[in-house]
Amino acid sequence: MDRVKVGIVGGGQLGRMLTEAARPLGREVTVIDPGADCPAAQAGAEQIQASFTDADAVLKLASRVDVVTWEIEHINADALMGLPVPVEPSPKTLSIIKDKLYQKRMLVDAGIPVADFMDLNSEKLDVDMHSAFGAFGNVIVKTRTGGYDGRGNMVVTPENWQELLAQFGSTPLYAEKIEHFQKELAVIIARDVRGTIAQYPVVETIHENNICNLVLAPANIDPRIQAVAEDIAHETASVLEGAGVFAIEMFLTEDDKVIVNEVAPRVHNSGHHTIEANRTSQFEQHIRAITGLPLGSTTAVSPAVMINILGERNGKVALTGQDKALAFAGTHLHLYGKASTKVARKMGHITVLADSVSEAYKIAIVARKELTI
Repeated sequence: MDRVKVGIVGGGQLGRMLTEAARPLGREVTVIDPGADCPAAQAGAEQIQASFTDADAVLKLASRVDVVTWEIEHINADALMGLPVPVEPSPKTLSIIKDKLYQKRMLVDAGIPVADFMDLNSEKLDVDMHSAFGAFGNVIVKTRTGGYDGRGNMVVTPENWQELLAQFGSTPLYAEKIEHFQKELAVIIARDVRGTIAQYPVVETIHENNICNLVLAPANIDPRIQAVAEDIAHETASVLEGAGVFAIEMFLTEDDKVIVNEVAPRVHNSGHHTIEANRTSQFEQHIRAITGLPLGSTTAVSPAVMINILGERNGKVALTGQDKALAFAGTHLHLYGKASTKVARKMGHITVLADSVSEAYKIAIVARKELTI
């Protein structure tokens, strides 16, 4: 049961933070990543420099480790099937989750509430879009695979739907009803190899340009809403096979309903604050879950706010303001070690602990303004 050597497909910031959590537990980490000196390698992981989708690299990874996991969905799920070592979570889960239309159908089949949606056939897109507008009004159209951080989706109206062809070409798409919501919520939930569950408190996420910018922990919601969100997260995790950390992203609609937006079978941006704000971080929890260790406590030790450090230009990293940002009490800075910055690229994050979420929020906003990267 004890799995000491961990293989991760992906060596970006999530791989880096998983590596940082694994090493104190005596776990060795090897990653697959195409970039030289990837963030996880900088944190001490061995690196196989190859594409995320390289089946031969996955086999090489499996030959060196006791268990394989991943930190990104856009990988070769088929290559993970039938490996000589366990893969956590199950590759079956990944193969479903990475196609958002299949993901929605899986959730509906399990009785989990989601926004209304429909498949779009590129060969009769005009007919299907007319049906979508008739059923939903204005819609958001998403690519079934490959979308992340605001990429791969477009708000569509009867006036602009033909721009879909220029935007996405023949990429498989689906349409989803636009839900008007009060807040976006998220729950991080973990399951170990024995089936034990540990759930983190509900947080609020605030997005800008479809990219997570802020996480407020805990979410300021009615206890009834909190209980509903926790129950839905638990139900959702129950249909996802395998061990590890899962992120359940949800909408709190204007009529106080909680519906699932998306599921990520991996550590997630909405759980970065747990490094400082909870007794066990989501990263340590994932390593515990997949390597046979007991799950840690998810108890919060402080209210917290996490703010992402997103690139604002294209070019080499030129960090300034670090000393000023860290001068604020309760401020913790995480830089991901990326050599170049791009507009909207995730370069790091700041977590602020304080006596209240409102106080942490004020500090986080000011501290972020002190940094340029």
